[in-house]
Amino acid sequence: MLNVEQKLEILESYPQLHRKEVSLGRVNFHYEDSAYEKKIVALHIHPNGNGYIYAGLLPEYETDAKGFVNIRDYSEAELRSLLDATLKAMSYNPDAPAESPKEKTDMQGSAAPKLSTGGGIWIDEHGNTLTLKYDNDMWCVYAGHDLEMAFESRSEAGEYLQEEGFKPQAQA
Repeated sequence: MLNVEQKLEILESYPQLHRKEVSLGRVNFHYEDSAYEKKIVALHIHPNGNGYIYAGLLPEYETDAKGFVNIRDYSEAELRSLLDATLKAMSYNPDAPAESPKEKTDMQGSAAPKLSTGGGIWIDEHGNTLTLKYDNDMWCVYAGHDLEMAFESRSEAGEYLQEEGFKPQAQA
């Protein structure tokens, strides 16, 4: 069984993972290049050595309701094997719509955020704006500082905003 320092050292050896401090001394690791809305790979790595790795795309692992596996008793080889499989699975989404060549050019040619996977400012034809932001495991739509709606998925939030007549600011 690995201690927390060993687990953190292994997680930090993956350059594609970004460390994020959370409450009670716990640490999460995010995979920002994920082809899915899910970005958290390592959840609540605790000073006592407990923690979870996302395996929701890996049918060979038994997961909790959110797709995580408890890694308290994992060896280095088991942890690295799980991380490698998770990162590989999260790197390609066969159900994601393909980007058109124009979208790829636009994204490479400007510093605009990727609107298909993130939040940002949405604007309607009258100039009203709403902000879409991922917060507390939910996609939240804000009007100024006020929460207007919250959704479990990015696609639900995007559909709502489009139905209300809003477009991502770069497309407005």
